[in-house]
Amino acid sequence: MPLRVIFMGTPEFSVPVLRAIAEAGHELAAVYTQPPRAAGRRGLELTPSPVQREAERLDIAVRTPISLKGEVEQAAFAALRADVAVVVAYGLLLPKAILEAPRLACLNGHASLLPRWRGAAPIQRAIMAGDTETGMMVMHMEEGLDTGPVALVEKCTIGPDMTAGDLHDRLMHIAATLMVEALSRIEAETLAFTLQAVDGVTYARKIDKSETRVDWTRPAVEVHNHLRGLSPFPGAWSEIEIGGRTERLKLLRSTLVDGQSLTEDWSPSEDLSESGGILDDRLTVACGTGAVRLVEVQRAGGRPAAAQEFLRGAKIEKGMKFT
Repeated sequence: MPLRVIFMGTPEFSVPVLRAIAEAGHELAAVYTQPPRAAGRRGLELTPSPVQREAERLDIAVRTPISLKGEVEQAAFAALRADVAVVVAYGLLLPKAILEAPRLACLNGHASLLPRWRGAAPIQRAIMAGDTETGMMVMHMEEGLDTGPVALVEKCTIGPDMTAGDLHDRLMHIAATLMVEALSRIEAETLAFTLQAVDGVTYARKIDKSETRVDWTRPAVEVHNHLRGLSPFPGAWSEIEIGGRTERLKLLRSTLVDGQSLTEDWSPSEDLSESGGILDDRLTVACGTGAVRLVEVQRAGGRPAAAQEFLRGAKIEKGMKFT
């Protein structure tokens, strides 16, 4: 028998899960999502979340409370008489009354291998830390921050040049499959939970704008992980003088290089210590140790462009420097 489900999510990451639950034949009592936000160039247009747009397409009732702490909102939630609440990147704290309202469970889809990377930005933090593996988990929600017992896990390899955007797109489809499987097992009364390990807890704090500027004095592997972990949003950036004017570039993709691949005339005696310095005509940049080659960049107000396309329109030569 199909379950009566309340879905709670906001960004694009949540949309495939909502769609998969609907396609599996479950009854969606309501969708909760963040209220429309100001957007557009002037910030005057109120734009609904990706989840709200999908819910409206599916003709599902949408609720956009600013908070769930009040008794009125909690009573309205309980009145939906849901079997299960499914939460995927919703963005609001769920009080105890909300967590306990569904008849069977409040399930959360979380994009990490818990207890590693509890919190707001697990995809970005995993890449920035140089992790080579992450995954998607379905867990039973409780009042602690991502502390609940885990039911289902699917692991995912993080490739050496994979960006947060690449990983986001892979995990959101895994999340959809995994959550539908969890609901199927709840129907069959076979969904079992395992407590999280006590050791290995890390926290994925929200990305702050102060972190986004590139520090070229760091080792190349750390710079590379920083760039790809913040791509495409908010985007790591650095400044360089182009045509007599200082420009800020978002650095969206990179790859690690070794000395022999820099230039044909490179020799081991060549000084790579000038952090941020351009080393060749292929946008290879010196770091504190080693170097990275920029693969995709974005000028202010422009679109993402492959490095070679960018270089055709910007005179950047060996010896110039990012700051």
